[in-house]
Amino acid sequence: MQPYRKFIGNALMAFSLLLLAFIYYPIIALYLSPSYETKTVSSFYIEIPQIKARYNVLENVDPFNEKEYRKKLEKGIAHAKGTSLPGEKGTSFLFAHSSDLPWRITRYNKAFFRLPELRKGDRINIVRNGKSFQYEVFETKTVWPNEVDYLLDNKKDQLILQTCVPIGTSLQRLLVFAKPTE
Repeated sequence: MQPYRKFIGNALMAFSLLLLAFIYYPIIALYLSPSYETKTVSSFYIEIPQIKARYNVLENVDPFNEKEYRKKLEKGIAHAKGTSLPGEKGTSFLFAHSSDLPWRITRYNKAFFRLPELRKGDRINIVRNGKSFQYEVFETKTVWPNEVDYLLDNKKDQLILQTCVPIGTSLQRLLVFAKPTE
């Protein structure tokens, strides 16, 4: 009976390793892949060369309606309803999450997974209806979820990108601020 116990233990360990590989392979691929993470099929998308990301942007998603935005975030990055669109005066606010169940983080919510790697001077390109809008990162900050004043201030000409940090949690929000380039 002893050899069967050893076999079952080894089989369970092998299964656990395979399950971990299945769950986390997309994260590892993000760092090893020399090409862009491409998920664009629309005329409104964001491209961030520094983190090799290119994703669709879905317009006018209510950032205060969790049921609505969770569904939209499975298809791309959300543009917050009530904020300016790229090319318009004011603040354009785009958000994507990096937190969910482990098997969903890597398959659906990885658009801004590498956003914490952005630094001052990095470039962001947004294409909307055939027009390209260039931005340059000038600041990053981490805030608590209830700090939403930045979303309500629409007087500055800027782009704000948001995701949850630390990765895999919804504890805080990382904000990346970028200004239009001339």
